[in-house]
Amino acid sequence: MKTKAIQFDQVLGNTSTDKRVEVLRAIHQSGSISEAARVNGVSYKAAWQAIETLSNLAGMPLLDKSVGGSGGGGAFLTPAGLQVLEAADLLAQAKAQTLAQLRGVSQGAANQVSSMMGIGIRTSMRNQLPATVADIIQTPIGVRIVMALADGQLLCARITHESLELLGLKKKMPILALCKATAVTIAPTIVALGQVNLLKGHVSRVSRSKTDRQVSMALEPSLQLAGFLDPTVSVKNKQEVMAAIDESAVVIALGV
Repeated sequence: MKTKAIQFDQVLGNTSTDKRVEVLRAIHQSGSISEAARVNGVSYKAAWQAIETLSNLAGMPLLDKSVGGSGGGGAFLTPAGLQVLEAADLLAQAKAQTLAQLRGVSQGAANQVSSMMGIGIRTSMRNQLPATVADIIQTPIGVRIVMALADGQLLCARITHESLELLGLKKKMPILALCKATAVTIAPTIVALGQVNLLKGHVSRVSRSKTDRQVSMALEPSLQLAGFLDPTVSVKNKQEVMAAIDESAVVIALGV
């Protein structure tokens, strides 16, 4: 029987900014999920969510589920969990060496490297917009993350309290805002109702296919947003338009 391989590229995609691997490491060091949650400043529920997510990404269990509990107790990593930690350490060493080489570059070059953080992310989501966390608003049913785009416009996303803890989001942190093109409605004017983002820009490209009403919208010279035309309207190149994106359709990603 062929041994199943651990999907390291999936598990360790965001180890530099995501607390999930650190939760795994703390469980290994303390033998307790409760203690791992405490030292990482997250809830017990968030710690369990971290382990479940990592196990899903790895394609196999990373924690022995026969132990542990809300009151503490022994918790042990599986052989796969130990291999993930070893791989994470190797990646951390490689990152440290790379950062050491970059310490001498200019601030402008450093900013350019930061803005390119999304290049290594593989996703079906067409829109990947560099942004900065402008505000974090706690609500009874989740957290509203307000992000500032490069052109100054604001874009909001809604995430769970556990996701906020595990991502470690803070104001002024650089992130990526992701959404599918099919989640973006473009029209000359839009009246938003409820939890909907509205962005302004102009048409940079229009699909000429009769069956495809896709439009590329320029938010600023280097920032493009792909979406689909409202079926009741038509637009032309350079025309001023608006884009509507439901807050629940926006996903937050962190660079490696």
